Amino acid sequence: MNFAEIIAKGGIAIWPLLLLSILSLATILERIWFWSRVLFREKQILNRIIEAANRNWDLVEKVAREHINHPMGNFVYAPFKYSNPDPEILHLALESAADEQLARMRKGDKLLEAVIALSPLLGLFGTVWGLIKSLSSIRIGDLGTASTSGVTLGIGESLISTAVGLLVAIVSLAFYRLFQAFWSNQVRLLRKAASQLEVIYRQQWFREEDEIVVADEYSFMNVEPKKPPTSDPWAAGEQ
Repeated sequence: MNFAEIIAKGGIAIWPLLLLSILSLATILERIWFWSRVLFREKQILNRIIEAANRNWDLVEKVAREHINHPMGNFVYAPFKYSNPDPEILHLALESAADEQLARMRKGDKLLEAVIALSPLLGLFGTVWGLIKSLSSIRIGDLGTASTSGVTLGIGESLISTAVGLLVAIVSLAFYRLFQAFWSNQVRLLRKAASQLEVIYRQQWFREEDEIVVADEYSFMNVEPKKPPTSDPWAAGEQ
């Protein structure tokens, strides 16, 4: 049975199933393209960012800006929108950026969930509708005669919609679970990157604060008090 025969014999439910299959296929292809660009470069970008942070924190902004179109680069660049943030502001900025990137990674999930839920139901509806049409033409006197052969053929054709609905749901579910696994791995990776960057930034932040405190104490200890002006006119004349 070819595609044209499936469409012709699928019944009333085959057209909604065809629409759902097109939407599901378009979403799957778009997500495959998205994840292929994300997964192939993320570890390289993360290693460059951590290496730059260990050498000089100012280099992190440059590396992140170079990869601003990648979720990892966009995530790391978020805190640099603020001028010299303290560690708490850095933490909040990274957390907000991670939520935004993870939400973008779940694009299309709701559509796949709808396809997975609706496809089997539409297939079952098409089968029930076909059975109703087939069985409504049976008369008691026709049982056991050659006139019932068309009824069995109609029952067989009515099962096509169920098969198509299950096929669409199974394929959509398989890719949906795959994308969920990718997403879960991104949650772990972004959390790891944020922790490493916060540790490095806090170390630098507190080291700079200690240097400022030591410099203030040193300058305070070496300042000579000013002599008050004298009010003795004779002393002024002698000078």
